[in-house]
Amino acid sequence: MQELIGTGVALITPFKNDGSVDHAALKEVVEYQISNGVDYLVVLGTTGESATLTKEEKEAIKATITNVNAGRLPMVLGIGGSNTAAVVDEITLTDLSNYTAVLSVSPAYNKPTQEGIYQHFKAVAGATEKPIILYNVPGRTASNMAVETVVRLAHDCDNIIGIKEAAGDIVQAMKLIQYTPKDFLVISGDDMITLPMVLAGGAGVISVIGQGLPQGFSDMVRYGLNGDVEEAFELHYEIAASIDMIFEQGNPGGIKAMLAHLGLIKENLRLPLVAVNEDLRSRIKVFMQQYQA
Repeated sequence: MQELIGTGVALITPFKNDGSVDHAALKEVVEYQISNGVDYLVVLGTTGESATLTKEEKEAIKATITNVNAGRLPMVLGIGGSNTAAVVDEITLTDLSNYTAVLSVSPAYNKPTQEGIYQHFKAVAGATEKPIILYNVPGRTASNMAVETVVRLAHDCDNIIGIKEAAGDIVQAMKLIQYTPKDFLVISGDDMITLPMVLAGGAGVISVIGQGLPQGFSDMVRYGLNGDVEEAFELHYEIAASIDMIFEQGNPGGIKAMLAHLGLIKENLRLPLVAVNEDLRSRIKVFMQQYQA
């Protein structure tokens, strides 16, 4: 899984003013990532507002991204949910031939025990031979995947090859790096602590800010992976303020404001999500003007 070491970006879904998917803008966003040095693309994750998309829209989005990418970068597909049987069915029925791996989020809302989380992912892994990346994001799911559960899954399921760790807990991340198998990918799901995780032995990031600042953020990760600490931290501190800003009023509102400033998309979201307010939009604009100067 060397191709998933580095910077992946969780692609947004652009919308037109009438609320429909803006495929022309999506092509621009994908091309922007590829031409600015990211390592792989993550399709239909949380940042893509996948919870608001119909099955038909998801299929059209996958087709657009696949066609634009044209095999240039590895792709990871998000398939997850709170109903294990439904996740298994979706994985079984989906053509995964274009994807390097599946990213599957821990069940949300129903708050399973650690044993429940283990059995869920054991069933998911058993539904495909494709590599599976676990996704731990307690701020959204209302439950944390314990280190012991991840280690157990890493040893028991050959095709569970990594985790997107988004608890924002550097101690937990370091324990995952320490106790999982050596080739298991511990991928940051928290942009602010990506560099410390990489320097501790992590495999990189699945990023949100990397979508707006792909060159700088992916360079930072590369420096970190190469052990060029001073250069990596210089880039981190140039970018850090923007990470706080893009999450201040929720994701993907902030990153969409940044991408709209770049002229790549219109700043439209689907309810219940709404665009950021004018104050935050102005601060993001000022940051971008200074960053690009």
